[in-house]
Amino acid sequence: MKKLSMEELDRLSVGDFKKTEKSPITLVLDNVRSLNNVGSAFRTADAFRIEKIFLCGITGTPPHRDIQKTALGATESVDWEYCLNTSEAIEKLKASNYRLCALEQVENSVKLNDFSPEKCKKYALIFGNEVFGVEEEVLKACDQVLEIPQLGTKHSLNISVSLGIAVWDLMVKLEQF
Repeated sequence: MKKLSMEELDRLSVGDFKKTEKSPITLVLDNVRSLNNVGSAFRTADAFRIEKIFLCGITGTPPHRDIQKTALGATESVDWEYCLNTSEAIEKLKASNYRLCALEQVENSVKLNDFSPEKCKKYALIFGNEVFGVEEEVLKACDQVLEIPQLGTKHSLNISVSLGIAVWDLMVKLEQF
């Protein structure tokens, strides 16, 4: 067994990434305060050819060295848009027929492992503030609220971890590999 070199990995150039077909997933960061979480979202979005990231409210935007530290250049490949508030992003996504899915712990949430996405639909996954979660107003506008089941003592996962789990799960279920 040998570790693959960068050439052997045969990754797309930024130009080719921009031109290639994207997965039917968009990310929305609702007032995410950690620039490291924002950078991680970009890096995950690049890895899974996410269509776009909406950065809303207090969420930091590129260029910023703390975002770049975890994004490792993904801010150049992944399209993004800043919205003053998350409701603005929600309106744009609804107008483009996205199915809005927040990741949050609420009554009647659907466990991620029980969620069955429709293959012909586009999805926006919404992740909230590290302390306060997804805003109530945003939750009310969503089509679905998904929850990642947990077994330990902590009540939540870090956004970057939740984002990676949710995107991977949706990509597998939508047969994007």
